Amino acid sequence: QVQLVESGGGLVQAGGSLRLSCAASGRPLSTYAMGWFRQAPGKEREFVAAISRAGGVTYDADSVKGRFTISRDNAKNTVFLQMNSLEPEDTAVYYCAAVVALVPRQAPRQGYEYRYWGQGTQVTVSS
Repeated sequence: QVQLVESGGGLVQAGGSLRLSCAASGRPLSTYAMGWFRQAPGKEREFVAAISRAGGVTYDADSVKGRFTISRDNAKNTVFLQMNSLEPEDTAVYYCAAVVALVPRQAPRQGYEYRYWGQGTQVTVSS
């Protein structure tokens, strides 16, 4: 199985940027489709972005489209989430998730489709 560790969270002012990283160990990341999710206090977990195992297919939630970009470097076993133009509404704990990709274009957008999860990293955007 794969272990996931997120990093890069922190406190940033509205309009600023952060880059989250998700480092994988235990298995080659190239066999996994990856996703980012977030959960704000008192709210349900929501989908942010997903990427297929080779990076050719990506999906973004409407709420982050044009501001966030998911990418991956399989050679470094790492997935990234570049977050620009951050808003206070982006404040949440961000989680990366992985699932063995059965087909090359697989990039799930539902949390229940993922098997492995990281511990999360806090992102706080001040107004």
